[in-house]
Amino acid sequence: MNKIQRFEINTAGRDFAVGDIHGHFTKLQAALDAVQFDPTVDRLFSVGDLVDRGPESADVDTWLAKPWFHAVRGNHEQMAIEAYRFDPSGRIGDVHLSNGGAWIYGRSSVEQACYVELLADLPLIIEVMTPQGPVGIVHADCPFPTWQMLQSWAEGNMPGLRNVEEVVQWSRSRIASENHKGVSGVQAVIVGHTPTRQPAVLGNVYHIDTGAWMGGHFTMINLATLQCHPPINPKLQWDWEPKP
Repeated sequence: MNKIQRFEINTAGRDFAVGDIHGHFTKLQAALDAVQFDPTVDRLFSVGDLVDRGPESADVDTWLAKPWFHAVRGNHEQMAIEAYRFDPSGRIGDVHLSNGGAWIYGRSSVEQACYVELLADLPLIIEVMTPQGPVGIVHADCPFPTWQMLQSWAEGNMPGLRNVEEVVQWSRSRIASENHKGVSGVQAVIVGHTPTRQPAVLGNVYHIDTGAWMGGHFTMINLATLQCHPPINPKLQWDWEPKP
């Protein structure tokens, strides 16, 4: 598994990113229909947390097989991987189960292994080239002030650093502290992980998990224009909730 996956510019159609899916693929399809997504030319990038909590988590394999759908590995994918590989009946398994992971534990060992291998193959970082420059996608946050530092870490050039993967998948420090400094060297960084009432834009970091899986809605962001669908309402707050 490569830590970073890069995509060339889409010269034929549009590129979108979407917030945490959590097993709500039917609702996701409705959001795609709302922006007139064309799977023959458009691409969709997920900020991760494809599974757990929702009723259609087992459909993740069908969606990852679509040639236009790409995702980074979120903390829920990571919990499933670690529970299966290292701690199926211990603390990690219990944490995953209590956070919506029951869908995988009732399946055969062969099915569980297939799902885990599929999720483990997802990159931690996606970089998409756009007409305005590269856009980065990670699940939770970029732990560095520059995108090039995260790239360098992903390529194995900063072996002494610890906890980078944990920050990429779990951190809420940027949104908790309302850090507007952003990340240099990239047009924007798109993240999910922390559910908000509407997208929160901190510098050039866009938090787009608007809680579709908990009664909210999916936010789709056009990577070339950085316009959100539905649009951000400046009259609303982007209050966030610290869900695992």
